[in-house]
Amino acid sequence: MNQQSNITMTLTGALIVASIGQATAADANPKGIEFFEKNIRPVLANNCYQCHSADARNLKGGLFLDSKQGILNGGDSGPVIVPGNPSESRLIEAIHHNGKLKMPPKRKLPDRVIANFSEWISMGAPDPRVANGGNPVKSEIDLEEGRKFWSFIPPTKSQAPAVKNAAWPRGEIDQFVLAKLEEKKLTVTRDATRRELIRRIHFDLTGLPPKPGEISDFLTDQSEDAFEKVVDRLLRSPHFGEHWGRHWLDVARYSESNGMERNYTYPHAWRYRDYVIRSFNRDKPFKQFIREQIAGDLLGRDKRKPTDDELIATGFLALGPKPLNQGNKALFKLDVVDEQIDATTRTFLGLTVSCARCHDHKFDPIPTKDYYAMAGIFRSTDAHYGTINGQGNRQPSRLLTIVGSDKNRAQKIRNHEFKLEQENAKLLLMQEENRELRALKKKANANQKARMRRLNRDIKAARANIKNLEEQAPAANFAMGVKDGRVSDARVLVRGEIRNQGPVVKRGFLQVLDHVKAYPIGSRASGRMQLASWLTQPDNPLTARVMVNRVWHHLFGAGIVRTVDNFGATGERPSHPVLLDHLAMKFVENNWSVKSIIREIVLSRSYQLSSEMVEANLKDDPNNRLLWRMNHKRLSAESLRDAMLATSGRLNPQPAAGSEITKIGDVIAARAMRQLSQGQRNTNRRSVYLPIMRNSLPEMMRIFDAAEPSLIVGKRNETTVPTQALYLMNSPFVSGQAVAMARRIMNRTEHPPEGIRMAYELAFARAATDDEVSKAQNFLSEVSEEKDTPGQWAIFCQALLASAEFRYIN
Repeated sequence: MNQQSNITMTLTGALIVASIGQATAADANPKGIEFFEKNIRPVLANNCYQCHSADARNLKGGLFLDSKQGILNGGDSGPVIVPGNPSESRLIEAIHHNGKLKMPPKRKLPDRVIANFSEWISMGAPDPRVANGGNPVKSEIDLEEGRKFWSFIPPTKSQAPAVKNAAWPRGEIDQFVLAKLEEKKLTVTRDATRRELIRRIHFDLTGLPPKPGEISDFLTDQSEDAFEKVVDRLLRSPHFGEHWGRHWLDVARYSESNGMERNYTYPHAWRYRDYVIRSFNRDKPFKQFIREQIAGDLLGRDKRKPTDDELIATGFLALGPKPLNQGNKALFKLDVVDEQIDATTRTFLGLTVSCARCHDHKFDPIPTKDYYAMAGIFRSTDAHYGTINGQGNRQPSRLLTIVGSDKNRAQKIRNHEFKLEQENAKLLLMQEENRELRALKKKANANQKARMRRLNRDIKAARANIKNLEEQAPAANFAMGVKDGRVSDARVLVRGEIRNQGPVVKRGFLQVLDHVKAYPIGSRASGRMQLASWLTQPDNPLTARVMVNRVWHHLFGAGIVRTVDNFGATGERPSHPVLLDHLAMKFVENNWSVKSIIREIVLSRSYQLSSEMVEANLKDDPNNRLLWRMNHKRLSAESLRDAMLATSGRLNPQPAAGSEITKIGDVIAARAMRQLSQGQRNTNRRSVYLPIMRNSLPEMMRIFDAAEPSLIVGKRNETTVPTQALYLMNSPFVSGQAVAMARRIMNRTEHPPEGIRMAYELAFARAATDDEVSKAQNFLSEVSEEKDTPGQWAIFCQALLASAEFRYIN
């Protein structure tokens, strides 16, 4: 950033800056450091270091922006930021271009980037960089030492430990859990009741409440395998894939629009959504699931064409947000590649490899060289994501053509394109001949003039024929995805600066995991096929652990490793490391079957515990890390909405055919939201089929903490805010479900006590107590002054739908 002369950068709060500046990088919040590495350092490197770094030819204003101390000290005119107070930070004023000082001087940074700087300063400006006289201190990563970290050590299978209370465990999982509890002298809580179990397992496996008939069948089935039969039925349900597919879409940052400054719609993103749902329903081996998403277009190995599912799966690499207003193609490609590296490594490995873009990873044994080894793989890959040209979109893209449901469609398209090409070629020849004849003018003889007249007629007919062919073209089916592009290795960008290129790095993988079997990357191959194989090798210590931990997190409400997207040094250590390894090994041995590992976990006694407190345990394990009870779990935004629809009887259980966004087409997301009718936004189908666009989440999804689709979200936020209560009281959607539920009850019961009991069964999967029935009758009497029976029941039903018991799973 250039600093104009004679402009003073006077700041208040210099003492605050100085005091905060004494904190070391090690004291910084890991999340803040991650935010800096992802959103701040690359911007500084690409826009500021040329004039404000130790390597600048002519340092401007005495301001170093390439170290923590440099940015805190400021330049000749004083400090430029006040950590914790962006409004008092002159840097923010400069990048806003509000005053005379404009940084960078030639163009204003995007609003998104400016917002990131404000957020970073509000966080206290966390910054891991250190400097010595303006020059970074280089510390070499010790890979041998790094390989000793728990998550980089290959898992080993251990015998389930012996326990004192041998009668309690039902399987190996319980032995691992009980051994830890006995070691810490903690008492296990009681088992869950059958009603608690049936509600829990239905929501955990399908995201829907049990129907009254399903509850009754389970309660009356006295066989030893009654619960096992319920589990197997739910694993076979098509609703399983919808629920667990939604879990995956959180980490796949699924969205039907681009986000960022040019938030164009992705009309074909829904195909990836449906592919994920199908994959979970079919229990596709997770190994294959990974390979398809990373290299689905390459799986045929030149022996066959990729299937539609294999092409659609690569949408994982195309779905991310992109700076479509970036005019510099090289910078645009770097940002896309960085996003793909981040998505791939955090999703499958639980590592923040993208933090090594500008420098060696601050906390994990990942040198910058490894980042650019992977960058070469994705640089050699072209993303096909669509979006139209114009309206500020400087980086439009094509889409992948797929066959779709019509098996003959691809051949029809090819035949039609061949015919169209032939007609266009004929037209070009006739036009060329006609130009030559017309050049003769008066010198043309009678035959040549006759020929010109025939050509004019033929050219007119050919144009009409071509227009007719274009109008009759068989509709192509499209999908987002990737294909190999121009293959090349990447150069290290020193400090992440595109102008400061270092040595070329061969395409490859992480050195800290060099014990994992890896196939050589040929000179013509991008390396994605080899990357997919490397990720899914049985000796890769991370892939299976990360996925098993994600499954555990969704079933128990917390992972064995609670930082589900971070298995690095700044993540939490596993509470049950031997159990995690045991499950990871079994996962691989069982052909990477997600359903098998879920089945084993939910059939354990540990999963089937109640959530009842044991006061004596709170002192030593207040957060239930050792699993002496089941955690209370709040329904996800999608499950809450779906449960309301199911309870009211208005849920349409059929999958959606495509997406409403497809009908609207390629437009700005804000316009798409305006065009969506109320019915389209609030369809009675499951919430996984709602239109999901970045910066425009449906109201209920936003209020109840649905995943932010621009981020990789393995663990959702869980807030409790007044707007949630207000929504439950005032939302037309909630009141509409209450009215439908009331009508359902009134149509099936004759007397208030009977209706109250049915309401409790529908809402909570349990019987109402006599006291609850009595109080509900009094309530109905109090609100029925006008004898509006449907109205009084609707108010009662809305109270149940808005209750904490409805929103939580015991």
